[in-house]
Amino acid sequence: MPELAGQVADAFSSLVREHEERWLSPLAVRSYETRGRALPEEECRLRTPFQRDRDRIVHSKAFRRLRLKTQVFVDPEGDHFRTRLTHTLETTGIARGVARALRLNEDLVEAIGLGHDLGHPPFGHAGEQALDELIRERGGPGFRHNEHSLRVVERLERDGRGLNLTWEVRDGILKHTGAEEPETLEGRIVRIVDRVAYINHDIDDALRAGVLSPGDLPTEEIAILGDTGSRRIDTLVHDLVETSARARDIVQSEEIGGAMLALREFMFERVYLRQEHAFIRATVRRIFEDLVDVHGYDIDDATDYLAGMTDRFALAYN
Repeated sequence: MPELAGQVADAFSSLVREHEERWLSPLAVRSYETRGRALPEEECRLRTPFQRDRDRIVHSKAFRRLRLKTQVFVDPEGDHFRTRLTHTLETTGIARGVARALRLNEDLVEAIGLGHDLGHPPFGHAGEQALDELIRERGGPGFRHNEHSLRVVERLERDGRGLNLTWEVRDGILKHTGAEEPETLEGRIVRIVDRVAYINHDIDDALRAGVLSPGDLPTEEIAILGDTGSRRIDTLVHDLVETSARARDIVQSEEIGGAMLALREFMFERVYLRQEHAFIRATVRRIFEDLVDVHGYDIDDATDYLAGMTDRFALAYN
């Protein structure tokens, strides 16, 4: 490859470093102080390491498939229901705003946000639960979409070579849900904002689908957070920013955080666990058993193949 030179490229990294020292909080991850990649490689002269990670995620096959993967409602009648892609974009946009307000690294937050759900299987929560049960029946460790998201970027993309992302982005993707907290504040933003986004947007979709009516929503939590999705998100974001700035960590206040968790419990009780998922479980089981028992896939390969399917592909699978 020919040497690419130019005044902008020659000065890019030094200007970014100077800007980050002037603007970023002392708590922020610096773009050129990453713990590195699994495989060392030359830096891009016009993008920071986290900007490169963002681009690699956006250009991946797994990212493109998110547009045809369910968020909550499988094959809804209507053009305005969320998919995994719209959820990913909404989460990332909110998270960048929080990072900007706290003077943390927006590029790192963006890369984590765009990559956090790459490992989700088809059919939303129900698909993940069905696949988890099947793997456990076969003596495996189960299925967690955050773990599979990491596997996608480390092992499955680029014909098995992976995307070779930075350590900070991989850490944020893996720990955006589950017992472990991300090690960076930027990763912790995505972890909380993921819930902020899906709780409120799933309420919107449940109302649109007629699964809920406005009067069903819990009165106390709605009074605290707001009576529309945009007001609730605004309340949650302002609380997250102000509370985190005081704590020098990424945290919510007890009142607002508690109201959000109560609203999340309400959604699990009234929406996520109330839907009839027998058809989805049967579809996932049929595909998995066909791959393993008929075609001889091992459990890992079958999981990789099934988790990579879009809803449409899974429904049409023969």
